[in-house]
Amino acid sequence: MHAFQRRALLAFVALLIASVLLGLAGYRRSFLEVALLSGPGDGQAAWRVRPGGDASAGGASNVQVLDDGRRLRMALTVASGTAYPYAEANLFFLGADGEPAHADLTRYASVSFVATCAPRNTLSLVAPTFEEGLSRRGDPASYRSPSSFFSCSKQGSLVELDLTRMETPQWWFAHSGLPLSSQAYRLDQVPKLAIGSTFQTPRDVPLVVDVSSLTLHGRDLRWIFVPGAFLLFAWAGFGLWLFRAHALALRLELQDKLQKDLPIVAYQQLSLELPLEPRRDREKAAILQALASRYAEADLDLEAVVQAAGVNRNKVNEILKAELGFTFTGYLNKLRLTEAARLLAEKGSATVSEVAYTVGYNNASYFNKLFRQEYGCTPKAFRASLAGAPDAVPGHDTCADTSGTIASTIRMDHAMAGGAPYAGRSSPRKFDP
Repeated sequence: MHAFQRRALLAFVALLIASVLLGLAGYRRSFLEVALLSGPGDGQAAWRVRPGGDASAGGASNVQVLDDGRRLRMALTVASGTAYPYAEANLFFLGADGEPAHADLTRYASVSFVATCAPRNTLSLVAPTFEEGLSRRGDPASYRSPSSFFSCSKQGSLVELDLTRMETPQWWFAHSGLPLSSQAYRLDQVPKLAIGSTFQTPRDVPLVVDVSSLTLHGRDLRWIFVPGAFLLFAWAGFGLWLFRAHALALRLELQDKLQKDLPIVAYQQLSLELPLEPRRDREKAAILQALASRYAEADLDLEAVVQAAGVNRNKVNEILKAELGFTFTGYLNKLRLTEAARLLAEKGSATVSEVAYTVGYNNASYFNKLFRQEYGCTPKAFRASLAGAPDAVPGHDTCADTSGTIASTIRMDHAMAGGAPYAGRSSPRKFDP
């Protein structure tokens, strides 16, 4: 059982550590960050900058884009003279072939950047998206144009915009014929991001806008769900293994305990060996009980048993001889030696002298003599033969059949298998002085 507990603890700790590491790794990987502005040494950019304005509507607004790949700098002027003047810088997404393409931004929930404006200004960020059934490729006005607004100044500030809560301008609803309540949109086909002026932008004033650290932020929940499902199955498997392994460990422990308990306490063994009738009178039961409970007392004698059982001396010897085939001394030695054999088999740390003292012998030499007469070998050789490595000289001090040394082993197996208690009797040795 201790080995199982160590294995279970190690498996639990290992699985716990793996779960924590995998959970942390999945949690970190679930956060998506894509830098849209890269430096000159960061490889080819995934976008192309193009200026935009109101020239198609007859306006005179203009914008010049001055970028070094890491920051986007715009010099723009919003000219009055038209109903809706505007100027903007467009970051068109590119495909693998280097041509403009629609990007899927549905995994991203926000965008952040550092904005600096001179003079102070309010600008917009627009993420046009293709609407199936409404938009037409090549016609920017047909694209839904969700937008957010931000302020910037000479001091510069970090701007964070929620891509899932942008506003669609009313002119697009008038153009598409959709009701104003249709505010839901998907950023799954976005051709560009546009940063430009608003109606609050000063007219006819040169403006400089500097944008850096433009980054998309999102979550890929697959990095949460997939490791989570794996860990769920792993812990379920661990629980199943723990249940089965624990049941197996209990079964093995029980088998081991039963094996060790075969040479059970002496009086329990003898109760199976000796031909006791199912119905015993009180005198016989009292004598056997007195001997079974007090055999380990070194000073136990016939007089003490007579007093404990309340039976006269002659009756004690008569019952033991007639019913069990032993004299008082022989039966007492049988009890003590059988218990000594059990202790030698189970308590490997106890010395022979300690075992002798435990079962009622104060003289170790006398104990060794009686033990050899009973089992055919010394206590030391008996213990060694149980361990499979007898230390006695072959042919001189070797227990011939350790498994059969204690006659009740077979009888205990028979009883545990559900059979009737064995009523036979081994040939007892008598130790009458």
